[in-house]
Amino acid sequence: MTFATEEGSFRVAVILPCYNEALTIGPVVRRFAEVLPDAEIFVFDNNSTDDTARAAMRAGAHVFREANQGKGNVVRRMFADIDADIYVMADGDGTYDPADAPSLVNTLITERTDMVVGTRRHIHLDAGRAGHAFGNRAFNLLYKWLFGGDFSDIFSGYRAFTRRFVKSFPAISSGFEIETEMSVHASQLMIPVSEIELAYGKRQEGSSSKLRTFRDGFRILRMFAILLKETRPFVFYSLFAMVFWVLGLILMLPVITTWLETGLVPRLPTAVVSTGMFVIGFLMAGSGLVLDSLSRSRVEQKRILFLNLPPLQAGPRFALAARQPIERPGEAVADALASPPLAEPGLAKT
Repeated sequence: MTFATEEGSFRVAVILPCYNEALTIGPVVRRFAEVLPDAEIFVFDNNSTDDTARAAMRAGAHVFREANQGKGNVVRRMFADIDADIYVMADGDGTYDPADAPSLVNTLITERTDMVVGTRRHIHLDAGRAGHAFGNRAFNLLYKWLFGGDFSDIFSGYRAFTRRFVKSFPAISSGFEIETEMSVHASQLMIPVSEIELAYGKRQEGSSSKLRTFRDGFRILRMFAILLKETRPFVFYSLFAMVFWVLGLILMLPVITTWLETGLVPRLPTAVVSTGMFVIGFLMAGSGLVLDSLSRSRVEQKRILFLNLPPLQAGPRFALAARQPIERPGEAVADALASPPLAEPGLAKT
């Protein structure tokens, strides 16, 4: 149950969101059990149509279900239901190496940060598909422009968290944009974060990616817009104000030129429309200023909530305790799971 240091021990939970990963989830769970023998492993099945739940349970994981489709919904449920000192989140498709989990936990403790991101080595060169590689590069650049340069791989799903990060994270996303929301949450509250570069593998043959390039790309762009509006409203509304001012100026220039030459304003409707655009622009900018003050107040409240949760208490020295592997909850019932339906003892149905 615990991850030990020379000055104490921590309860570690490995949390794995899964959807149709029957081919890979078993080996992933067993490998995590080997490298983190005292951690509890939780698999949250997101309406899989294959044997993901049974495979995870046979491998020794605690299995739960989340009926609302989407990775963000699963993560929100995991963060709400699981209680631990340290959380290690990964995907169940085998692309992240469980052997790197102790490095994530080690960095979390020794660097005294609240989130460690396992950035994917060569992800911009090999992301499975050319569209994914381009999207990763473009969205990371856009993130740095909008929210700052705290992260180099905002879409990495291999992360370690402290309890106070998990329990202060609002998790409003429903899909693959959840990692972006985590990054913005850390940037907004100035939460200490570390990154370590890790290997990123390819999917096992027969296993398919759930990411859809255009659909999920548009969803991520929409999440960028929502988060920008919520965290930097003055910037968000100023962009619209600039658009109205530029359009108003374009319409007003011929009117002003004619007035200077003749002293007349023959294009009165154009003058009215351009003046209206300038007024709308000022209203947008004013709204941004007011909402920016409210946003700062919300950040202060969220920061206070974050600081009210206790941090990890550990010294700089760290070592994995040598313990005997604990009995996994699924081992005793694995033989009884060959054919019965999923609603059975050992499989938590929520």
